[in-house]
Parts: sequence; structure tokens; C-alpha cells
Amino acid sequence: MSIFADNLKRLQEVQAISGIKDEEMKVLLEPVQNKYVELEIEGEKYPAWRILYNRALGPGKGGIRFHPEVSEDEVKSLAFWMTLKNSLADIPYGGAKGGVKFNPKGLSEQKLEAISRAYAHAFAPYLGQDKDIPAPDVYTNGKIMSWMLDEFEQVVGHHEPGMITGKPVELGGIKMRGDATAQGGYIVIKEMVSKFLAGKKNLSFAVQGFGNAGSFIAEKLAADGFVMVAASDSSGGVYQADGLDVSKLAQFKQAAGSLSSYEEGTKISNAELLETEVDILILAALENQITELNADKIKAKYIVELANGPVDFAADKILASKGTLIVPDILANSGGVITSYFEWAQNRTGQILDEEYLRVLLDKKMKANWTAVYEKYLAAENKITLRQAAYWLAINRILIAEKYRGRIS
Repeated sequence: MSIFADNLKRLQEVQAISGIKDEEMKVLLEPVQNKYVELEIEGEKYPAWRILYNRALGPGKGGIRFHPEVSEDEVKSLAFWMTLKNSLADIPYGGAKGGVKFNPKGLSEQKLEAISRAYAHAFAPYLGQDKDIPAPDVYTNGKIMSWMLDEFEQVVGHHEPGMITGKPVELGGIKMRGDATAQGGYIVIKEMVSKFLAGKKNLSFAVQGFGNAGSFIAEKLAADGFVMVAASDSSGGVYQADGLDVSKLAQFKQAAGSLSSYEEGTKISNAELLETEVDILILAALENQITELNADKIKAKYIVELANGPVDFAADKILASKGTLIVPDILANSGGVITSYFEWAQNRTGQILDEEYLRVLLDKKMKANWTAVYEKYLAAENKITLRQAAYWLAINRILIAEKYRGRIS
């Protein structure tokens, strides 16, 4: 299954409802820069990509993932989503993404550092605070960003902390980056609940992908009285009808590295978690988790995409026909890139902003983005989905920028 082919179907769908011309749509059909190398470390080769999809609104921005299933199709799709996400968030970035195809689990720190540095060295000519700014993604973190920053600065011969985000505070990062994606998703869920589930108490939820973002958002929701009945990671999951102890589960995951040996509750598979009867299903794992093969089995009435692309095009159609409301990834998980923007802006200006001020700013921005999408959805008298509304807004901003640049008429 091509993820990118799925994206093109969604583009065509939005084009049909918005009246965008074919010549305008051409600027969104292919990336402007697609770079591939094979990193060679100790005789082993690692396929690696950096794809810049669009830069009409600013330099490229998007994470780097280390994963055994990384492919050009996936990286191109992720870069496409970043383009729309940054546009919808109204921050001055285009969209980009990177990846290295290998399994980082179990590798020594020395090997991870070698791969990280090799990536930064190979793609250094295409990266930079005014060109393309990477960040952490699946199986990458602040330590890996530090190695990449150091390698890049050795190549270019000067300090440039703004070339990468998600760094430790000591290297120019900001404290709130760790839970930024979860915080943004939490804000959007609260807005969604106020519009669609107002007055309802003890709302149940399940989290697929109980990692960094998934555990953070679970703790935030639990503190507000939501009840988590199921959670899973790549090793499997647990279910408890009357609610799991979120803090205890998060501490266990932090210590053990997976949920596989958690003794409380009933063990379930990822597939079973997706089909759990809950009010809100939070998808915080990988792409294509809900497809036409399981969409009709989904019982949750509300789905929040904290991961990128967890619901494919065919599943979107099935779920919409059932009345399931999906808060799309380009809205729900944009807290991470908005906070990356704060970090980049501080690195560029040298001005250190108070964390509380930035949290208030994130709150305002997420609420404004939700409101724009929700009002677009309402204006169409519920004849479009929240995803279509979000895509419509994001695409329109990009096309306006392309027109001002003279690339389309």
C-alpha cells in the first residue's frame, strides 16, 4: 500500500470540494527536493532520505525517524503532512522529513551516534536554519539531535543551533519540548469535548502507542477525570474496564521499556485495542493502523490522530459513513512543531522567553487552529469532515504564498 498514493486521493478530494484549479494543484503533487544516500558504517549500509516537500511559506521543517520500515514513500508522505501541518498552524515553515532505514533497538550508543553523525554529515549541504530544520521523530530524541547538531557545525565551521530543534536545554532547546505534542493534542481534545461531548463525565479513552506523546496525553486526561481503559505499545497492550492507573503504567513503561510484562489488567493486542469500546480513541503509533480491513470494527465515536497518518483514505470513508469524528493529525499533533518553532525563533534571535509565556502561546495557537478548522467544518454544514476542512485551509495558505511568489497565476 502506497501511503503517498493515499495522500493524492485526499488532495483530489479536497480539490473537488474547494474548486482549486489543476495548475494550482501541481505545486503540491511532488516534493521540491528529494535526497537519498546510503550511510556506510563499519561495512554496513543504511538507506537514508531527506525530502523537502514545499517551501513556499518558509524553510523546510520536519523530523528524522529511525525505523526498520522507513521508505521513500513514507518519508515523502510525512514531508507532505508536515507541509500541511505547518501551513495550518500558521508558522513560517514549509514541510520536510527524514529517515534512516534500520532497527535502532538494541544497538549500542556508539553505533547510534555513528549513524546520527553520518546522517548529519551526508545531508549537511541541504540543512540549515534558513534551509531545512530537522527535529526528533520515531526512535530519535534530544541526544541524537545533539550529535547531529555537533556534526553539522563541524562541517559548516560555525555555531548554528537553529538548524535543528528538540535539543537539550543546554544546547539551545526549550524545556516544554518533551510534552509539547501531547499538550497540543490535549488542548484539542478539550476543545472537541466542549463542542461535541459537553456535560458528559468520566469519558473513556484508549491509547495506541503508549510512548512519549501517548503516555503524556494519557496523564493529562486522567488528571481531568477521563478514564483510560486500554493502552498499548509495539509489544502489545493491557485492558481494564474500570480504568487503568495511568501514572503507574507510565512509570512501569519508563522502567521496563515496554508494556509486555505489566501484570495488572487483561493482555490485549494492538488490533484488539483499536476495536475497544471507548468514547475517544487516541492513535499515537504509526501510519495505516486503521484501514478498510478493520474500520467497520472501530467502536469509538471520536478518534484523535496524535500520530501521522494512522487512518488511511479508505478507512476515512468508512468511518465517516458511520458518523465517527476524526480530529486529523495535521491539527491534533501540531503542538510539537509549534513548540519547535518557538525553539528555532529563540535560537535565531538569542532572546530567551519564559516557559509559562510559551505555554500560554501554545494554548492560544492550538485553540485558534481548532476554531479555524471547526468553523470551516460548520460553514460546510457538516458536509465535509474535519480532515477536509483542515486540508482546505492549509492548502489555501500555501497556494496564496505560491501566487505571491509568482509560481502560479
